[in-house]
Amino acid sequence: MAVTERGRPLLLLWALSALLAVASPLSAATLPVDNVDVLYHRYDGGGMVIDGPSVLVRKSAGPQVSLSGQYYVDSVSAASVDVLATASPYTEERTEFTFGIDYLHEDSILSLGFTNSSENDYEANTVYFSVSQEFFGGMSTLTMGYAQGWDEVGIFGNDSFSEDADRRNYQLGLSQVITRNSLVGVDLEVVTDEGFLQNPYRQNRYIDPNDSSAFLYQPERYPETRTSTSVAFRALYYLPYRASIRAEYRYFSDTWGINAHTIELGYVHGLNQHWTLEGSIRYYDQSEADFYGDLFPFENSQTHLGRDKELSSLSGTTLAAGAVYEWRQTSLPGIDRLQFSLLLDWLNFDYDNFRDVTASGNYLPGEEPLYSFDALVTRASLILEY
Repeated sequence: MAVTERGRPLLLLWALSALLAVASPLSAATLPVDNVDVLYHRYDGGGMVIDGPSVLVRKSAGPQVSLSGQYYVDSVSAASVDVLATASPYTEERTEFTFGIDYLHEDSILSLGFTNSSENDYEANTVYFSVSQEFFGGMSTLTMGYAQGWDEVGIFGNDSFSEDADRRNYQLGLSQVITRNSLVGVDLEVVTDEGFLQNPYRQNRYIDPNDSSAFLYQPERYPETRTSTSVAFRALYYLPYRASIRAEYRYFSDTWGINAHTIELGYVHGLNQHWTLEGSIRYYDQSEADFYGDLFPFENSQTHLGRDKELSSLSGTTLAAGAVYEWRQTSLPGIDRLQFSLLLDWLNFDYDNFRDVTASGNYLPGEEPLYSFDALVTRASLILEY
């Protein structure tokens, strides 16, 4: 949970992953339907504004093969507390292309795909493979997946700087139908990272040896390896009046010393054949990394030094609400189903040991106000099945 991806902060990824969390226990040996999915997303909070479109197209090639392609854009305008502390606000754009193929064989689905993500100072390529197998007449579904990533890290304006990072992701999931109205699922994920795992622009601070009322900056230094493990338990129950409730608990731990807990409750209510409303609440809590420090006592005081606020001790709450409109057997030529959704997430995060050095006032080092922020995530999507 504490891992961040270049171009999108952790908290935005967390909000966008909510949709996947709902769907994961419902895996089944059926190919995705032919559709076009157009999404607009916007993240606004903590001095960051990130927005852009996404277009996903799926098309079958016979009864056993489905092809997909996705184009995703993040336009970033950054004036966060991290940026303002040591640099000027900036803007950049990240583009992502994904190509995938799904193959259906009896009760199994094999999926293979490739993703390329590009920024002016970061290039990431990922190949992924997964297999999903149904058992006992579709009552149980086992899913296994693997992904390999190769990242190239650069610095804008410095062509001589180039570092690599390799990433491996292993996934194992099991979903089980308990009764005609209830499903449960458990997912295990292990991620191993190796190489240049820090942000080359980020710095940490230490007390000025010549003036104890001031501080200086030096570049961060992270370990070159990291292994994280997470396990998630999910349950979904269908109520008799066109509604459902879901619950999730997720535990995360890594070799950097971070331990995190996530609890989420959600509710979906169908008003009629067209309209559905949904809402959820999520709470997140994590401990700090072993090498994290908001203020170090002197320069190079330890082997690894990090001041990224996402490595600190923090907690947060997310409230989400949304509405979905669905129209089946439309009068639109060639369109079998139309769905429009608007989802809003409000996030609030409090940091236990990360201080706002940009706060106005005469503060001694280490006595600045603790940092907190709110954010709003908006997702509007249109799905056309044909």
